[in-house]
Amino acid sequence: MKVSLNWIRQFIDFDLPSTDELVERISSQLGAIEEIVETGKKYEGALIVKVVECVSHENSDHLNVCKVDDGGKAQNVERDENGLVQIVCGAPNVHAGMLAVWLPPGATVPSTADRDPFVLEARPLRGVVSNGMMASPKELAIGEGHEGLLEVDKDVAPGTPFAEAYRMDDCIIDIENKMFTHRPDCFGALGVAREIAGILGQQFTSPDWYKTTPDFPGVEVEELRLEVQNELPELVPRFIAITLRDVAVKPSPVWLQATLARVGQKPINNIVDLTNFYMLVTGQPLHAYDYDKVATGKLGVRNARNGEKLALLNGKTIELNDADIVITDGEKAIGLGGVMGGSETEVSSETKNIILECATFDMYTIRRTSMRHGLFTDAVTRFTKGQSPLQNLAVLAKIVDDMRKLAGGKVAGHVVDVNHVSAETLERGSAYAPVQVTTEFINARLGLQLSADEMAQLLKNVEFDVSQNGDELTVKAPFWRTDIEIPEDVVEEVGRLYGYDHLPLELPQRDITPAPKDELIEAKAEIRKRLAKAGANEVLTYSFVHGNLLDKVGQDKAQAYRLDNALSPDLQYFRPSLLPGLLDKVHANLKAGYGEFALFELGKIHDKDFKLDEEGLPAEDEVTTLVIATDDRHAPEGAPFYAAREYLEALFGQQLEYEPFEAERQAYQAANVWQLGRAARINLHDDFVGTIGEFRPSIIKALKLPKFCAGFEIETQAYINALAYRQYMPLPRFPKVTQDITLKVDAGKTYGEVLAALDRAIGENAIGQTQTRLEPLDIFQPAEDASHKNFTFRLRIASYERTLTDAEVAKLLDQAAAELQQKLGAERV
Repeated sequence: MKVSLNWIRQFIDFDLPSTDELVERISSQLGAIEEIVETGKKYEGALIVKVVECVSHENSDHLNVCKVDDGGKAQNVERDENGLVQIVCGAPNVHAGMLAVWLPPGATVPSTADRDPFVLEARPLRGVVSNGMMASPKELAIGEGHEGLLEVDKDVAPGTPFAEAYRMDDCIIDIENKMFTHRPDCFGALGVAREIAGILGQQFTSPDWYKTTPDFPGVEVEELRLEVQNELPELVPRFIAITLRDVAVKPSPVWLQATLARVGQKPINNIVDLTNFYMLVTGQPLHAYDYDKVATGKLGVRNARNGEKLALLNGKTIELNDADIVITDGEKAIGLGGVMGGSETEVSSETKNIILECATFDMYTIRRTSMRHGLFTDAVTRFTKGQSPLQNLAVLAKIVDDMRKLAGGKVAGHVVDVNHVSAETLERGSAYAPVQVTTEFINARLGLQLSADEMAQLLKNVEFDVSQNGDELTVKAPFWRTDIEIPEDVVEEVGRLYGYDHLPLELPQRDITPAPKDELIEAKAEIRKRLAKAGANEVLTYSFVHGNLLDKVGQDKAQAYRLDNALSPDLQYFRPSLLPGLLDKVHANLKAGYGEFALFELGKIHDKDFKLDEEGLPAEDEVTTLVIATDDRHAPEGAPFYAAREYLEALFGQQLEYEPFEAERQAYQAANVWQLGRAARINLHDDFVGTIGEFRPSIIKALKLPKFCAGFEIETQAYINALAYRQYMPLPRFPKVTQDITLKVDAGKTYGEVLAALDRAIGENAIGQTQTRLEPLDIFQPAEDASHKNFTFRLRIASYERTLTDAEVAKLLDQAAAELQQKLGAERV
């Protein structure tokens, strides 16, 4: 929000402090400042002059030799015997008797001051010396016109500095927009002036025209029929319009062009400039339509139709959907409500009759429309803050008055006010009911000792209506404030106006007992540490994914939550798993030259299969996901499944159990990515906690994955649960005994099934208190016997009580083999 201090001075009746002091007060009590610009510097030396003589140049068919009167103000410039300065000028509108702006030798052309400054000098043009130049609006950086000179329209004495005559000796303070998110009134100079008065402890009084029940002139000429139909009363609570005849569309007065230019607005014509001017004054956007281009004499408000097209003022044509609000001529769309007008009804130099619109739109709908179409206008900036509908009549009445004066318009109809604001709001003249609060309540929260009178005065300075009953205040917000609803809002207002820098500096008391460590945070840190130590690299991917990526990995988009207001077309859905995001990064890393790597991520996922939380919102699941990938040149022997499993066991050791993965037992969407027969369910003490495996061929093809690629996704909570089962076991003092065992089993039995059965059998027949470890050595299937497999395991066993003998260990294995023969039909080889 660009704030002009010269503009602010027009609304106050006291002197502002120094710029440095004011900036400090604004920063601490109003909003953060992004930039401060002194506009007067670029106009140093620019003087208003009177063209006394204008004759054609002897050696040119388009140049004129002019003599100008600058009141003798410019120094070190050549003059004639009458004190006049000679300038050669090629502007078609130059003539004797006009007032223009002269840039003397040594002055910088203002339009170049911020880029590559162009400094003027006295030099001959076709044999005639020209002392500097007279400037166009574009050269003065107050407009785009450069076909002719800026003709001064004020009665000022020659030699008056241009900056002084048109308040260009200004200081522009750019306040960060997000500081005013809940303060729509502060998106206008009037609101900022009021706040500056408040933080400086001065009483502010709004202009007489700024009131909820202004006076409108009666119909002055033949009426222009206007009908307004609002089909969206909840989204457009107030829509006001009026017609004017016989307007003269022309360039705005210089004061208006200069005012708009100072705060970064480009002047267009007097009609459009006035709508922009009063938007910048009050924070209320307005729009003007060419009445004769609204063929039906009707304005309608409705939702757009899917696929409907609209040509906008910025030259673009957009395709609408049924969530957009459009303004229509009763049939087709002619404007995108609250965002931008349409080009078909644009006010042009041929326009004679106009419709002025002043409306209030739902801020959330406007924000979604703006994001959807990538349109970020000054109107959007203001409508997305929630303008008060109670100010619409005041703003419209004021601009109508100025249109009559500056454009010669005549009121051609009564005000059409389609008003759906609640009767209670209209009756009390404020957004919410008065708030009752005590001085004790306010002081207790601010740590102050302010009296009721002091608090009341702070609020009255910014035009609150405050009544006192002892230490109790009844506070009624003015009609332009939409943020004062509860006692805490009044506390904030008093604290800000008094100055937070005046609050007592006292450290709060607190318990010095160390805060308990968060179990999940600690677990995540440990997981990161272990996986990084194992050689994996952590990545962070977006919480949202494109629907095409879900299709590529075979996950159902219908089970993912879709965003209505996506930040980007690539971020449409909440991720139902971390695997799509990680798999999407594999090919890019291979292409970058990394032939062998493991990527992991810890994050949240959302799936419609999950239960809703206590507040009825989608539940979140914390998961840990890892993907390993190796290109064909570096691929090791063996299956990538086991490479992924090594990383998993770096986290859990031997605590996990694996069982064959079956499609009908999918637990969540991550399961859809695995190749059946090369994937497994992960269990922790009989509880399902995740899945692991190699990816389906269709995914490998779609995402250009290498053949050696696998991964896992497991609940992060499982790691916390696993810690509960871990116990410290000292190493046995006695030596280990190592023996191998080979079991011949049916080919349909899996390695995991055999390993688990053997481990249980050894545990059940243990020789006292021992520490055992089973390791796989070989899986062999003879070519001549396709119905059986041979599994070879190595047992390492040590006792905590004594040295075991080979015979005892051999007997243990015999007993285990006998049990497996009964349970699995296994034969010891």
